[in-house]
Amino acid sequence: MTRIHLIEQGFAKKELPKFGVGDTVDVHVLIKEGDKERVQVYGGTVIRRRGDGMSATYTVRRIVQGQGVERTFPLHSPFVQKVEVKRTGKSRRARLYFLRDRTGKATRLREIMGAREVAGEVPAKAARVEADVAAPEPVETREPTPVADE
Repeated sequence: MTRIHLIEQGFAKKELPKFGVGDTVDVHVLIKEGDKERVQVYGGTVIRRRGDGMSATYTVRRIVQGQGVERTFPLHSPFVQKVEVKRTGKSRRARLYFLRDRTGKATRLREIMGAREVAGEVPAKAARVEADVAAPEPVETREPTPVADE
C-alpha cells in the first residue's frame, strides 16, 4: 500500500450509506455560516455515482421552482452527516442524464418494492399477498372421464 492510501484510510468513513443510481435520497449536509452550524436537508434523485475510494462522488438532482438543480457530494465528505434513502428506484443505466429533459411526473422511476422489506417495513400489498399464500383456497378436483373403446 502506498503512503497516500494509508493517509486516506484515516479520513474514510467507516460505514458508507447503501444507495444507488435511481434512488430518491435526503442528504443531510452540515452548513457553516459564520460561527454557527446547521444541518440542511437536500433531497432528490441520484443520477450518477462515480469514482472509487476517497474520490468517489454522487450527484443528486431535484427540481426547485421549475428549475433543475444538481449537486455533487463526495462520498466520504465530513460535511455529509447522513444519507437517507426514501425510495429505491429501478434503473438499467449508470447515468440518468435523460432526466434532465423531463419534467413533472415523467421524472419518476419505477420503484423496487422489495427494498422496503429489508428495512423492516412491509408494504400493504405485500402483506395481503402473504396472507393469501398462508391460507390457500380449496381446489375442486375432477376425476378423469373414462374413454369408451370402439
